[in-house]
Amino acid sequence: MQLVHYDSLFDYMTSLARKHPTYRFLTPSHSEIYTVDPVNVEYMLKTNFANYGKGDYNLGIMSDLFGDGIFATDGDKWRHQRKLASHEFSTKVLRDFSTNVFKVNAAKLVAKISVAAAAMETIDMQDMLMKSTLDSMFKVGFGMDLNALSGSDDLGQQFVRAFDDANSITFRRFVDMMWKLKRIFNIGWEANLKQNMKVIDAFIYKLIERKREQMRNGETLREQMSNGETLLGKEDILSRFLLESEKDPENMTDKYLRDITLNFIIAGKDTTANSLTWFFYSLCKHPLVQEKVAQEVREAATANQNGEVTSAEEFVELLTQEALDKMHYLHAALTETLRLYPAVPLVLNAFILFPFYKFGVCMILSSL
Repeated sequence: MQLVHYDSLFDYMTSLARKHPTYRFLTPSHSEIYTVDPVNVEYMLKTNFANYGKGDYNLGIMSDLFGDGIFATDGDKWRHQRKLASHEFSTKVLRDFSTNVFKVNAAKLVAKISVAAAAMETIDMQDMLMKSTLDSMFKVGFGMDLNALSGSDDLGQQFVRAFDDANSITFRRFVDMMWKLKRIFNIGWEANLKQNMKVIDAFIYKLIERKREQMRNGETLREQMSNGETLLGKEDILSRFLLESEKDPENMTDKYLRDITLNFIIAGKDTTANSLTWFFYSLCKHPLVQEKVAQEVREAATANQNGEVTSAEEFVELLTQEALDKMHYLHAALTETLRLYPAVPLVLNAFILFPFYKFGVCMILSSL
């Protein structure tokens, strides 16, 4: 049934969840339990979190693309990446760097949309947001420009196409019971996935080697403080993880670095772009809310501005933390969008500690 409803799968599962808050779905290889019950969700994601990992079934499906990244691993590897990511993402250096990257790419996106609007052209907003977000996540992750939005880099475009196709095919595995057989015989979608993974891996490993070479030559911003500690400048995720790998080269191999950084990009790209797509869709459906949001943003951003703002680049520079803190209505509108259209509509977990549930898989639907 899932394959039949594949093109509207989440709508189909949501319709079932309206009738049955918790229900079981049987397949020839395993059973799946779906739930939207808040009590069950809290139990699996908080109260007894240790008992619900990814599980062999989910890991087998995701491993080709996700590798040993945080979305496709359990146990010590998951805890190591969670601890490492929590530390790195909380640093002011990385926050400032990522904020600046998103501002620059937001200005590029506005410029592209403005040209289309002036020419009265129809545009695919989700596609543009996907490419803009990928540009930002890639810059934060690898410290290099992908230029997905502009399409000016041929190798970058090959990576983007392979990356999107690999994501789509990996997700299709969840409803295709024959995917393992197709992989063995290298046919159909699985043959496409294999080719896409070659493009992705070659591109990522080349970036890792290039970044490592830059660091050897002192091209990254590393300054030695008087107390002997290393001060990291405006650097990306890969640079910071490469420094960590110097302490543990045996475990933090290039493969491990590839998995960590690629999972980071996957985590931020679709979630951010899809949420923004739904946000703009909701604003278009509610013009009064749209006007209130626009008015608040204008007033908060230009509160201390004397002259007229003439470009997107000038405007994004006005979006300081102080200005953002004043945008309460915008925050409420974004929060409501996330409530109605969750960034992650489905969470996959599997029972770990109960042997008789070896083939049990729990699915948590994020919203009704």
